[in-house]
Amino acid sequence: MKPRTQQHGVLAYLFLIMVVGCTPPAAKEEAPAPSEDGGVRVAAAPLAPSAEQVVRAYVPNHIALSFDDVVEGKLPEGWKIDATNPRGRLADWAVVTDAKAPSTPSVLSLTKVNDTFGGVFNLCWNSNVSFEDGEIEAKVRANSGKVDQGGGMIWRAKDANNYYIVRYNPLESNFRLYYVKDGARRILADASDLSIRAGEWFTIRIIHKANKIEGWLNGKKLLEITDRTFRKGGGIGVWTKADAATSFDDLIVRSENR
Repeated sequence: MKPRTQQHGVLAYLFLIMVVGCTPPAAKEEAPAPSEDGGVRVAAAPLAPSAEQVVRAYVPNHIALSFDDVVEGKLPEGWKIDATNPRGRLADWAVVTDAKAPSTPSVLSLTKVNDTFGGVFNLCWNSNVSFEDGEIEAKVRANSGKVDQGGGMIWRAKDANNYYIVRYNPLESNFRLYYVKDGARRILADASDLSIRAGEWFTIRIIHKANKIEGWLNGKKLLEITDRTFRKGGGIGVWTKADAATSFDDLIVRSENR
């Protein structure tokens, strides 16, 4: 058994860490390494071991998914194919080689449209991630589509019928922010008369903190809205509508969940 004075010293030290916020010198930071979970890399701030449980909830989660470490023809670990309002077979999604990828060699693509209903929303998403506040960014390219083109990202997703979405449509030349609740979509913000064409890569980014949402397209903030429809964290993913076949690359998630 440790002497009483030594026990008192240890307890006082731990109390100082938890209440005052003082921590021992942080360990040397190391560059994030590729993981074995389909290309996801997680970079965590260096933590003093004795204070880890105290501060873990306040460390942002950073996920960078380039799809280059995923086996061709497969999906990243934890991702699944889904749809809102389907009337037929789910679309085919897969990681494929693309010589024009922003970060070669691979992208995530909707490779085959199997349900041409105009009201179907095609999803490929990860329900294991709980994103509430922070930023999500992805590069997107509209490949084809006669009824619809383009696509975007979903977040705070509860299931295939409840989530936020931001998307760009080259056919309509507009950039829009929506929510989908119980399978019904409602527009929250709109930016029109844009000039990105099918076949061109563009970058979408959202910043969501509490009830404030911003939508960015190619580095410009075009949308801003306050909404309280979904207040809790949820899954993230990518989205297209109807017959839109679309590719995605360089998905980055910076989560500030507490």
